[in-house]
Amino acid sequence: MNVRKFTANTSREALRMLRDALGADAVILSNRNIGGKVEILAMADEAISAIAPSSTDEAPVSAPVPSVPDTPRFAPRYQSEAKAEARTEARTEAPAVIRRPLKPAIAVDTDIEAAVSAGELNNVMSEIRSMRSMLESQLAEISWTQTQKRHPQKAEILREMLATGFSAGLSRYLVEKLPEAGKLENGLDWIKNTLVRNLSTIDNENEMLEKGGVYALVGPTGVGKTTTTAKLAARCVMRHGPSKLALITTDGYRIGGFEQLRIYGKILGVMVHAVKDEADLRIALSELKNKHTVLIDTVGVSQRDKMVTEQVAMLSGTDTPVKRLLCLNATSTGETLSEVVRAYQGNGLAGCIFTKLDEAATIGGALDIAIRQKLMVYYVASGQRVPEDLHIANKLYLIDRAFKLKRETAAFRLLDEELPLLMAGTMGAGNAARAAVVSREVSLG
Repeated sequence: MNVRKFTANTSREALRMLRDALGADAVILSNRNIGGKVEILAMADEAISAIAPSSTDEAPVSAPVPSVPDTPRFAPRYQSEAKAEARTEARTEAPAVIRRPLKPAIAVDTDIEAAVSAGELNNVMSEIRSMRSMLESQLAEISWTQTQKRHPQKAEILREMLATGFSAGLSRYLVEKLPEAGKLENGLDWIKNTLVRNLSTIDNENEMLEKGGVYALVGPTGVGKTTTTAKLAARCVMRHGPSKLALITTDGYRIGGFEQLRIYGKILGVMVHAVKDEADLRIALSELKNKHTVLIDTVGVSQRDKMVTEQVAMLSGTDTPVKRLLCLNATSTGETLSEVVRAYQGNGLAGCIFTKLDEAATIGGALDIAIRQKLMVYYVASGQRVPEDLHIANKLYLIDRAFKLKRETAAFRLLDEELPLLMAGTMGAGNAARAAVVSREVSLG
């Protein structure tokens, strides 16, 4: 008996080999998976006709079967010693051989094929997304190269904004909305005025010192919370006297943290209370409810530490409303400050205080975060002296200072050929969503 075996990685490949060798009318005896490959046993139609001739009285049975057993039931009947018996039975009953069409694909291990197809589809989609991102970046680079040639003043203003530390997204949005201006100075004035309109600051110290209340200074480690608390305490004492002020510290982790604030309190004549948890804080605030102003110095926690959530919950769970002021280190990058604001946001911040302004090479990143997050800027701290180095935030001064403190170091100065590359990076996938966010955050009117 001329039985042929065909082995391939997939059923389609095995069927193609079968069709090429035996023709489209070949009869499949079995198909199975062996070692991750598909094995098909088949015979030529002529060989089947020779051992099982069709009867003139009735037609051979031909019906589709979902699957064929691994070992053919009729294989033993066609051994050489039983040919006569098989031929005799073939005359009285329909042959047991089942003919199966080769044109439709045989369902062999459909789960594996489906998984392979899904994987190939994911690879194709990944390649398409990669190509799209590459094309968008290249088109953006070409667009900004042409913008430099057509509107050199816009390119120069964009370079100025990036040098001050403002984010590429905010800089690009403002430059795109920049009205046609004949001179570079006119364009810079429009940018500065727009930034001033979008930066929120308190008008005077009455916002805090006269209204009073409970204020908690929060922020990461080392941003100057304790020193800033002492500066605010000194201002309160000079305005209302030591009897109207109370100081609370939650810093039980840092060595000397409580002692530092206690020394400041002793100089000012103000008692310092230490609390450990929410229950202690609730009791302390209840006992100090007759005070005009209560300042809370909190423990410094990294913005990526889960203790930030616990700290926010502790300050929000008291019976007395606690206004949280976030201390933002002006020397940090915009990305770091953005993380800090998201971590400490909680159910809302009353405002922020810029610290270490005297140490910052650029302050555009801090102003960028305050503008886009719509944070009220209360004070700016520019030194360690208490209370001299604490000033009310002046938006005109801050914006003007930002452009005066632009990067002058050659290693960080953008060249003409580098500007399109930088802006192309902000025009990739998701650019429409980012542009919509910036447009909601910044008002041009």
